[in-house]
Amino acid sequence: MKDSPSAVIEREVAGWPGVSTGDTGRGGLKFSFGKVELGHLHGSSFADLPFPKKVRDELIAEGKASVHPPLPESGWVRRSMDEHGDAEAVIALFRMNYESAKTRAEHRANTPS
Repeated sequence: MKDSPSAVIEREVAGWPGVSTGDTGRGGLKFSFGKVELGHLHGSSFADLPFPKKVRDELIAEGKASVHPPLPESGWVRRSMDEHGDAEAVIALFRMNYESAKTRAEHRANTPS
């Protein structure tokens, strides 16, 4: 039996060092690195992820994500999971957020107070 896109994504992203999962409070599955939300899944239908607006605009222009309908002017994007390969594309977006959050955390840890 083939795993659902959300199961594939959860298994991969939750396995990265420092990543935790939890309920969004609205029935979604949230992934966090420390206190930073990397994004969340709405079942196997779509993923919502936050990015700086410049990155959001690039992702949309490249067709890697779409505007997040509830917050269209924010940095949030939405990625549907309709086709084969969408789980891998969502994982790549989570990886972008993860690497950014990890780099910021390392920088803070190495910066004297």
